[in-house]
Amino acid sequence: MFSLSNVSKTYGGNKTKAVDSISLEIQSNQILGFIGPNGAGKTTTMKMITGILTPDEGEILINGHNITTNPINAKMSFGYVPDSPDMFLRLKGIEYLNFMADMYDVDVQTRQNRIKSMGETFEMTGSLNARIQSYSHGMRQKIIIMGALMHNPALWILDEPLTGLDPRSSFQLKEMMKQHAQEGNSVLFSTHMLEVAEKLCDKIALINRGKIIFFGELEELKESHGNISLEDIFMKVTA
Repeated sequence: MFSLSNVSKTYGGNKTKAVDSISLEIQSNQILGFIGPNGAGKTTTMKMITGILTPDEGEILINGHNITTNPINAKMSFGYVPDSPDMFLRLKGIEYLNFMADMYDVDVQTRQNRIKSMGETFEMTGSLNARIQSYSHGMRQKIIIMGALMHNPALWILDEPLTGLDPRSSFQLKEMMKQHAQEGNSVLFSTHMLEVAEKLCDKIALINRGKIIFFGELEELKESHGNISLEDIFMKVTA
């Protein structure tokens, strides 16, 4: 579904690489948890995957399309939830969802069905005619998630998607992620909620100081560290 090969990124005149020659891949039917401390390179990596940033080195393929040389086809394959939901604040919720549907050529009947379904799932139906700037942080997070999923992309790329969500919406999103993977699709999400990653993910990518220090199945990671919890492993390897 997507692959990174020896991807690096250095900011400005800083000689320290924010992302240092990392390689990752995710196949169908998988949820990949991307974890690491603040400043480890998670968001930079996700911004390169989605084409917001251009890598200095390496290649990124999404559904066979190079995100740098063939960005339109690559971007049609995924939905992206960034690390901040503070955008398009002057639009009403329904205007934003229709804008996203227009961007991805979602027909009227399909978008109406998806808006109704996701509005009920995230308890947003009664708020769609209000401006996004009037929303709470959690409501902004919900509307951005709804917009990202409007075209039913095969690959979900979610940067801290559970931040600010109420318990019910958090549960619903996790169930949606599991269902999406079970239907033959893929999910990449970053999180600081290690217990969520432990329960939800098929694979874990652990990044620290711009380098991938583990990529594989969670059980493999646990076995190599004496079957302790993911939280304990995280504290140990990122110390």
